[in-house]
Amino acid sequence: MPRPDTRTPGFRTPHVGTPHVGTPHVGTPHVGTPHVGTANGGPQELGTAGCETEDYETPGSRSRERERAREYGARRFGAPDAPQPAGADRLVQWLRHSPAQPLFRAHAARRLVVLAFRRVTDRHVFGAQLDRLCRVAVPVSLRALEQAVREGRPLPPRSVLITFDDADRGVLDHALPALTARGLPAVAFVVTELIGTDRPSWRQEAAFLLANGGHARAVTADGLAARLAQLATLPDPDRRRSLHELRVNSPVRPPRRERLTPEQLRRLTAAQVVIGNQTLGDADLRRCDDATVHAEIRTAHQALTEWLGAAPTAFAYPGGHHDPRAAGLLTDLGYPTAFVNDDRLSPRLPREPLRVSRLAVEAGCDGAQFEAVLSGLHPAVHRWRGV
Repeated sequence: MPRPDTRTPGFRTPHVGTPHVGTPHVGTPHVGTPHVGTANGGPQELGTAGCETEDYETPGSRSRERERAREYGARRFGAPDAPQPAGADRLVQWLRHSPAQPLFRAHAARRLVVLAFRRVTDRHVFGAQLDRLCRVAVPVSLRALEQAVREGRPLPPRSVLITFDDADRGVLDHALPALTARGLPAVAFVVTELIGTDRPSWRQEAAFLLANGGHARAVTADGLAARLAQLATLPDPDRRRSLHELRVNSPVRPPRRERLTPEQLRRLTAAQVVIGNQTLGDADLRRCDDATVHAEIRTAHQALTEWLGAAPTAFAYPGGHHDPRAAGLLTDLGYPTAFVNDDRLSPRLPREPLRVSRLAVEAGCDGAQFEAVLSGLHPAVHRWRGV
């Protein structure tokens, strides 16, 4: 019998129940998503965006996806080729077949899921994740979220918003084609001092310099990860001073990284990818004085307004950490929404629109791991374990 064409409007994917694994099976509601779109394939004013798939999934496509995931190193989720902490493999296997998965799916259906992607490097792997998302969720736009907040009306069940942190050329070269093929909207947060340059972010630069002989007086922890964490928690003047020390005494320079340009930001905006503010230099605002907090946000706000011809309306806290001084300034500047990275789900009508939760997800993780993140199970287990 031929497979159905998922690109036909109105196609609804049948629900596939989770197999019985040691406990009574807990069913979930039907999660197929019909194709919804406007005449031009764009998102609805409030609610859903279109989902067009390029190819129906086959065992061969799943195998190719796993190969790409291994190639691009889904380190956070236990890719076989990446070094993992003790017990990580067992955790990943448990997540794949957990009897708790249906319970988390049912809970996630009543919440808003905001995904925070970093470093999209393969449009096909990312596209496979979007296809899964379209089958089990309702993609929504930032405009729909803002309208829900403004009108006090919850978003539809199973709503998912796609976002990117520290957006670079990968969003334009790899993520945008996959989004456009499916008619999906997204939000890309940018660090404005990097726009039009070939510089790495300060975190990427520090990691490289520390791994290649760089040292700073204020960074004394044992191990690379611990030193990076220590650097990130320094008061902002000390962080900047330490980063300068690393640049001076490291024997090698970090590799360059191609960044987006103002013209490319406008191209993304025209293709349903909203550009958001991630400050001027991505400094942890909790470690900054009041003047620096204002400069980081206002300078980036002004630059984006000039480049895009309109003021940005979405903000991502650097490092994902909420700061009440920043929230007050965002209110003054007219931002309706701002996002943290706390690996949690949000209410479909966020109680704190300037503190909307997000789930961090690697663009290279495979399908089962992606669904565990989408349901909230994977981040919940990591919170319980203190990872």
